[in-house]
Amino acid sequence: MGGAADNASSGSSFLSDKSAKIFVAGHRGLVGSAIVRKLQQLGFTNLLLRSHSELDLTRQSDVESFFAAEKPRFVVLAAAKVGGIHANNTYPADFIAFNLQIQTNVVDSAYRHGVEKLLFLGSSCIYPKFAPQPIPEDALLTAPLEPTNEWYAVAKIAGIKMCQAYRIQHNWDAISGMPTNLYGPNDNFHPENSHVLPALMRRFHEAKVNGAKEVVVWGTGSPLREFLHVDDLADAVVFLMEQYSDLSHLNVGSGKEVSIKELAELVKEVVGFEGDLVWDKSKPDGTPRKLMDSSKLAELGWNPKISLKDGLVDTYKWYVQNVQQ
Repeated sequence: MGGAADNASSGSSFLSDKSAKIFVAGHRGLVGSAIVRKLQQLGFTNLLLRSHSELDLTRQSDVESFFAAEKPRFVVLAAAKVGGIHANNTYPADFIAFNLQIQTNVVDSAYRHGVEKLLFLGSSCIYPKFAPQPIPEDALLTAPLEPTNEWYAVAKIAGIKMCQAYRIQHNWDAISGMPTNLYGPNDNFHPENSHVLPALMRRFHEAKVNGAKEVVVWGTGSPLREFLHVDDLADAVVFLMEQYSDLSHLNVGSGKEVSIKELAELVKEVVGFEGDLVWDKSKPDGTPRKLMDSSKLAELGWNPKISLKDGLVDTYKWYVQNVQQ
């Protein structure tokens, strides 16, 4: 049907028209809010932003009506249902259904209503549980997934394949980026279901405020992880919208590994907790290493700019102003 059939080869610049209408789906989340900040800093004046109560992306007819009425020129799809291991295990139907619905509705309506270019954002969890390290893009679908979040991962893989299918069949400029572990302002600092970095930050902060003598962290601290500040991801999003038009998804990572022990010590320093850091070695460590190979993106000319220390300082400042009670 109609749509943006010739756009994959149109070659127009994303940055050239600051009045272009851009729909950022998921603008209130960690990722979407950073993308909005970046676009506003760059002088974009026509951002389309809708909260879940204003536009339910799981409802096909609502999404279709939105695109028919608004006709955005560009779309960044950062909306998703996300959660930790417990949530994925408890609500698997929600994780696969809601994410498939959001992606299918947005991608298809964007194509049908003449969107010039769409960027779909996924996650590093798309890769096999025992993928080679660092993980290259072509590790996708080579082995079984991590069972604890396979529902979410399968939906994200379908999103990549959907963008590829629309490019192949319709010559439409849909691209995909897969970020590593993200952190920054608007992260989830909930004590029960947050990721390791915000969880550590909250625990050290509360220990400092309460005058605790020690903070106990599970495991040995030896696992290696990769973290990217969400403002760096937002910078990469602009780069990809401007520079990249191809079939393959691209990894977006920092390329730098840090042990959980180094991370905990750095967070402790940034927060200013002066008690002891104790490792409970009777508790499990998790996967020993998880690093993405982002060399393809580096070859195209993009590299992250925010060091982990600077990013933690920025994030803690936001936490103190917005989260802590």
